[in-house]
Amino acid sequence: MIAFVTMSFHNPAGLSDAERNYASKLLQETQIELLNKLRRLTPEQLNFKPDTASWSIAECVEHIAVTESGLFGISQSAMKQPADPSRRSEVKMSDEALVKMITDRNTRYKATDAVKPSGRYASNEAALKEFISKRESHIEYIKTTSDDLRNHYHVFPFGTIDAYQSILFMAGHSKRHTDQIEEIMNNASFPKKKG
Repeated sequence: MIAFVTMSFHNPAGLSDAERNYASKLLQETQIELLNKLRRLTPEQLNFKPDTASWSIAECVEHIAVTESGLFGISQSAMKQPADPSRRSEVKMSDEALVKMITDRNTRYKATDAVKPSGRYASNEAALKEFISKRESHIEYIKTTSDDLRNHYHVFPFGTIDAYQSILFMAGHSKRHTDQIEEIMNNASFPKKKG
């Protein structure tokens, strides 16, 4: 009788457990933080602007929802190119340094027209629902993918990052704008709840 042995093969180019855990935890924590900030806000609070040049909380949520899809798309478009381990030296920033850079509110960036708030969702709830749906699928992807995210790249204005780092960038981006929401809520003129 012949015994068949089932062997599992580890994809050496895939993510390590530590990388998988770091990204999925960052994605989950930044989602929870955003949802906690938005809990029980009134329409007046959601639409309050500190000044004419600033975004409202609702506009921040729209921007987060739109950018969630865009940044994941960047990661996936990088995967369409052949894997190229020889380009690893182009990636100059560590995972942690990348997250620190994008979450640092002391450095300002100008959003491109494609991701600026424009009222593309029917309501704040619709924008938030879109974000949650996308974020949940991105968490599932990072937990289960066997894609070689480390050897596919995208060139940003600040430098080259790999497809895995594009996903970290996405999580850091939502954290950045959650911090912006907190700044809006801390504004002296932010509407107080009645009663």
